[in-house]
Amino acid sequence: MIKVDWHSGLLATTSTKAKNKQLFFYISFSLIVKDDMCKVYNQIGCLTAVKSHLEMHNVNEYKSITELINFQNSYTADRQQIVANHEILIEQEQNTLSDELIQILSVIDSTKNEVEQQLLLKQEKLKQRLDNLPVAHSNYIGSVVNYFKKSEFKFKIQFSKLSFKFKVQNSIKDFVKIQNIKSKRHQFIVTLFKEAVLQSGYTHLQEIDRRKEIVDQINNSIYGALGEHEVVKELKRLSDDHILINDFNLIFNKPLYNRYENDYIKSVQIDHILVSPSGVFLIETKNWSKRSLANLSLHSPVHQIKRARFALSTVLNGGVSRNKLNLNKHHWGDRKIPVKNLIVFTNHKPIEEFQDVKILTVNNLFSYISYLSPCFKSGETQTIANYLLKAIGK
Repeated sequence: MIKVDWHSGLLATTSTKAKNKQLFFYISFSLIVKDDMCKVYNQIGCLTAVKSHLEMHNVNEYKSITELINFQNSYTADRQQIVANHEILIEQEQNTLSDELIQILSVIDSTKNEVEQQLLLKQEKLKQRLDNLPVAHSNYIGSVVNYFKKSEFKFKIQFSKLSFKFKVQNSIKDFVKIQNIKSKRHQFIVTLFKEAVLQSGYTHLQEIDRRKEIVDQINNSIYGALGEHEVVKELKRLSDDHILINDFNLIFNKPLYNRYENDYIKSVQIDHILVSPSGVFLIETKNWSKRSLANLSLHSPVHQIKRARFALSTVLNGGVSRNKLNLNKHHWGDRKIPVKNLIVFTNHKPIEEFQDVKILTVNNLFSYISYLSPCFKSGETQTIANYLLKAIGK
């Protein structure tokens, strides 16, 4: 498994075949110079594409390619775990609601009884005061006053009886309201438990589904980054007179006429350009499965790299002809910069061979480059690399 960490340009490699031995190396947007080691420019393209895509969609949880792949592999289990967690929460809520409903019923009964007792006691006191009034008075004024007092007490007693039920119900209305809300929620959970769980976990489930969709959109780039990383790791073993430019993108202000296909090339994108003493190598990396190799809908990497070779040969050798790319002179005439096509497969490799393109596995890459005879003298590889870097504004 390969761990590619894009923060600060750090790439960490973990090989299970090497029994978890770790190698750490740094690929930045500027030149890396180490004694007796291939010089490297630019971050690998797929890694840049992955990081940009995640940032654009505000996915910031993952710090490496490995974490993304682990997320994809564990998505189903993680989603099930979210559901399981919310099942526990809903069960706890159901049990809590059951206890609360029992408690609130007790509160309603006790409150109702207390208010009823208070109202009955008030009625009893009014009756006593009515009974304590004198039956008759010796004078007219006393009789009138006594009459109105009896009428008042009778009215209060009657009103208390008529409003008895209302006052009792009013005293427990807030508790009844709470009871109804909790009872409805409890009934919903009991009858539609799964729906309650999904509602509870909606935010978490929606977020994990969103991240899965976003990550799946760049699945090719994720596995492409793994493949490109393997190629970079292998090429870094070369000596420091080799210069590697990752993610080479060149746009032509004036489209370049391609006489072989009778069309125009507006731009080229190359996974890696290796400027070596034995020539300039265009390297396309493919981390394809057997199924991908047989997929007729996938664009031909052979056609792609041959177009790029034509464009780059025109740029480099045109630079030599116009004296903009200054190599050591030869008395026979202008020198030609050999541009060679390599397609490196890090997973499965086709059995076929193709014209003008060398097909390799990543394990054969170092030995193939090292075997070839040099055609550039000391310092010329850096001159060529500088010319290419200038062309892309580096």
